[in-house]
Amino acid sequence: MTTHLDHPAPDFTLPATGGQLITLSALAGKKVVLYFYPKDSTPGCTTESQQFRDLHEQFVAAGALVFGISRDGLRSHDNFRAKQSLPFDLISDGEETACSLYAVIKMKNMYGKQVRGIERSTFVIDAAGVLRREWRGVKVPGHAQEVLDYVQTL
Repeated sequence: MTTHLDHPAPDFTLPATGGQLITLSALAGKKVVLYFYPKDSTPGCTTESQQFRDLHEQFVAAGALVFGISRDGLRSHDNFRAKQSLPFDLISDGEETACSLYAVIKMKNMYGKQVRGIERSTFVIDAAGVLRREWRGVKVPGHAQEVLDYVQTL
């Protein structure tokens, strides 16, 4: 499901790969793509990350920064990023700070059990810090290209 929005993006400061802290509001002047995914090194998340990786130069050319976010720790993120040669940083949200701000935690069925997890979701923030579009319940095939197509219109 895709929704067009027009309100300030919820701000956060969280640790990311490369030993840095990412503060969303400090990225003003750049378009930002935040894609929330359930878990490092799982099949769907790997495919999604590879698609953002393969289109990364085009996102950069469109003036956009890309960040993946999950609840995994930095060691897991560093390993996943290195293994998949991801040219963008992964943000660790172990306390579910950004997950809560963007309301991406849902009850999901996993092997017949109800578990809390991240619903695969992507958000595009414009250079003025305005949340412009969201995708929730993302299906991986073609998604990164759809996000890129939208970013190029901003």
